[in-house]
Amino acid sequence: MKDLKYLCAYTVPLMALIGHLQLGVYTYLTPIYAFICIPLLELLTPSSSQNFDNETKLSKSKKKIFDWMLYINLPIVYGILFLTLYTVTTHTLSTFETIGIVISTGIVFGSNGINVGHELGHRFTNERFLGKALFLPALYMHFYVEHNYGHHQNVATKKDPATAKYNQPVYLFWITSSIGQYINAWKTQNLLLQKHNDSFISIKNDMFWYQIITLLYLFTITYFFGFLGLKIAILSALTGFLLLETVNYIEHYGLLRAKTSSHRYERVQEKHSWNSNHTLGRIMLYELTRHSDHHHRASKKYQVLDHHDQSPQLPFGYPTSVALALVPPLWFKVMNKRVPREMIALSKS
Repeated sequence: MKDLKYLCAYTVPLMALIGHLQLGVYTYLTPIYAFICIPLLELLTPSSSQNFDNETKLSKSKKKIFDWMLYINLPIVYGILFLTLYTVTTHTLSTFETIGIVISTGIVFGSNGINVGHELGHRFTNERFLGKALFLPALYMHFYVEHNYGHHQNVATKKDPATAKYNQPVYLFWITSSIGQYINAWKTQNLLLQKHNDSFISIKNDMFWYQIITLLYLFTITYFFGFLGLKIAILSALTGFLLLETVNYIEHYGLLRAKTSSHRYERVQEKHSWNSNHTLGRIMLYELTRHSDHHHRASKKYQVLDHHDQSPQLPFGYPTSVALALVPPLWFKVMNKRVPREMIALSKS
């Protein structure tokens, strides 16, 4: 039964479903649940730094139930998308209700969409296509290229837009990271093409396909749900990818790699990502919070990610940390004293 604990991740879209059906104040059930109820529950539930032994890891890695719990998010996310568009275009809603629906849908896009797409995007099988499909509602298909081939190489350096600088407010990070990652995705794609002696103007340029697929997606929404549906889809996507960027913010805030005597960056180590062992946050986000081990071996499945003692630890789980990051003075007060002094020095050099 313990293997089924990740079913708790479906409670986020469940809250959105209830809100969409009940309307009124219930449209805010998802953000209240995600950023008030879960953080409070995290304070009452234990954290665990326990790792599985090698035999258990091998067994859990082979269990398909863990994969299927990811796959089910695809119909869930697109189901919430359809319900959102249907609700806003067939009901007379107040601005209050519309905003609640957009925020709730965006949270689903971020937690059950992009987050699960990120996990599947690191697989070596056709699961990657499912991952890319989960990026689409948030209009973030380029994330696959930049994250897999850019961020994982440049993390914790000034070359990586997804690594938040020391004392950088999250709201400024939203701008620099989202724009920087999109630009880097094109640059990274070009380097990948050059590596295989392919032209930039080529059917092998995945970034071109991502733009075409995204435009077709938006055109389809406009065709069936009108310009109101298009507006709601874009605003929900904006909420979704800003949630992703806030998670990016807390994952590497202020952490930097030093340069070696050969003027190259040291290899990525466990100390270059913030971790959290708070059990509830781990379950809700499919172990994304054990982020150091993910950077150590990106293809490692979520259910067997390890804790590392040398990893800097967040004082709270990811849901609580996301809420805290939205209040920069509090975030700086809590987190700045936890950033290693040598890394602060690197940020000033």
